[in-house]
Amino acid sequence: MAIIDVLVILFGLLMGSFLNVCIYRVPKGRSVVFPSSACPKCGAAIRPWFNVPLIGYLLLRGRCSKCKEPISGVYPLVEILTAGLFYAAYLKFDLDPPFYLALVFFALLVVLTFIDLFDRLLPDVFTLGGALFGLLLAPLQAEVYFRGDPFLPAPEGIFVPYLHSLLGIFLGGGVLWLVAWLYQTLRKIEGMGFGDIKMMAMVGAFLGWRYAWFTIFLGSLMGAVIGTLYIYIRGKGRRYELPFGTFLAAAAVLTALWGPQWLAWYLDLVSPPAQ
Repeated sequence: MAIIDVLVILFGLLMGSFLNVCIYRVPKGRSVVFPSSACPKCGAAIRPWFNVPLIGYLLLRGRCSKCKEPISGVYPLVEILTAGLFYAAYLKFDLDPPFYLALVFFALLVVLTFIDLFDRLLPDVFTLGGALFGLLLAPLQAEVYFRGDPFLPAPEGIFVPYLHSLLGIFLGGGVLWLVAWLYQTLRKIEGMGFGDIKMMAMVGAFLGWRYAWFTIFLGSLMGAVIGTLYIYIRGKGRRYELPFGTFLAAAAVLTALWGPQWLAWYLDLVSPPAQ
């Protein structure tokens, strides 16, 4: 393994450690900078050497050094997941511009995934803030990835120039808003929160309108299959609130890494053969 591979993984672990702070503190309205990390059970400050990503958890054997209460395994999971996604982005894009956008995009998706799982929230600072960030950085892709037709996906990469990003925000979020409106109109109950809609605006800012729609399709499919199985196995009622943002985040990651290939395969499947 080359030195760059190791550096990408280490950076992913470090970023995962910071994302853990965001996941725990942002829903509570707390600063992600101060105070320093502490045991959530007894409040004892965590010593710097125990804050080293993954290694600190292993040294503590998953327990607080003071009160000996178990430390959630979510912390190392987030660090490993972030490192894995960063390394996947490196393998996919090398060190070309999409790699750096992918790091930001994947970090946002990891945070949103776990906050939605635990708190059923999708904070605006990550959804709307992420949409603005994706839009502002989109022109950096234009010279390399844009080839004239603003309504076609960029040929060399999944990340998109300015017009793709702008359309992605309005059409990605707009499609989900329309689905939510139709569901509420027909069923007279709210089936989707505005957090999911804002999240898809963020996804559209990074992936463009076409792959935003593909993300919605894939996320809905995953939510229907996995969610139905979970509800059945756990004996939940039909009104059980599934964390749809988590399924959208997983679909967005898959789309960012393999979306063009899957979309091309799907279009070939549904298109009639040439005469």
